[in-house]
Amino acid sequence: MEAAADPAPAPAGKRRRFTLRQEGPADPAVPSLFKPSAAPPEPPPVLPPPPPGPSSYAEYVVQQSAAPGAAEPLPAAPRPSPAPEPDGPPERGGPGAVPPLPVLKPGAKSSGIVVSPRQRGNPVLKFVRNVPWEFGDVVPDYVLGQSTCALFLSLRYHHLHPGYIHDRLRQLGRSYGLQLLLLQVDDPHQALKELAKVCILTDCTLLLAWSPEEAGRYLETYKAYEQKPPDLLKERVEQDFLSRMTDCLTSVKSVNKTDALSLLTAFGSLAAVVGASREDLSLCPGVGPQKAKRLFDVLHEPFLKVPK
Repeated sequence: MEAAADPAPAPAGKRRRFTLRQEGPADPAVPSLFKPSAAPPEPPPVLPPPPPGPSSYAEYVVQQSAAPGAAEPLPAAPRPSPAPEPDGPPERGGPGAVPPLPVLKPGAKSSGIVVSPRQRGNPVLKFVRNVPWEFGDVVPDYVLGQSTCALFLSLRYHHLHPGYIHDRLRQLGRSYGLQLLLLQVDDPHQALKELAKVCILTDCTLLLAWSPEEAGRYLETYKAYEQKPPDLLKERVEQDFLSRMTDCLTSVKSVNKTDALSLLTAFGSLAAVVGASREDLSLCPGVGPQKAKRLFDVLHEPFLKVPK
């Protein structure tokens, strides 16, 4: 319905009159600017069913832990065909839209461990508790620092898919300074020698973990010591005379700190201990003939073994 106003102006103090007329069949309908509140929502897009079988070794580990009696290898998952790219830019904020994962290039800083989506469901992630971690679009499985990364491999999965680790190492290349292969030994380890050769040829460091908890501790330690100086990892030895002599004498088997203190108190210096006989060493309190013989043999054996 449309309203047409009377062209004649109404006098002051009187009401205006309007003439109403009906739309004809030829008049176009005026589109509404608002959607009715009772309109049904758009149906969500129908996603294709996931392919059968595990798409990554993390899913395989989860399935094997759920069914430990399954001994037959699982069928490989077929690769889906790539979807056609849209002509325009992708819509953001639409129904069912998933936020993209952050992309981290080699050399970029991160406050936590960046985990590849391939590791989703890996039991190792349950034991990474002391450092933060997040999923990101990265080539390795774990990015532990600006120049450190790690690939995770289960020995049981390697027996079923021996070409998997070669493809992963080929994709990784030499983009990181320190590249780790974190191997979980959960199967008879006949293939360890082969994997050790692969790590030597690809300049990787091989780390063996006997449980997911141990593997998680390795990842935490590498991230926690990322910015630490190398002196922090070294053993701290006091520089005073007594501490240095004690450290030297206790390197002999069965000689403890009390014995070292007794020897230094009785002889006064390391040179006097070296020049003493077995009988003199055995007279020292707490040493005895067995310790005296072992200490005398260590102090007087040659540095280089002479072939007989």
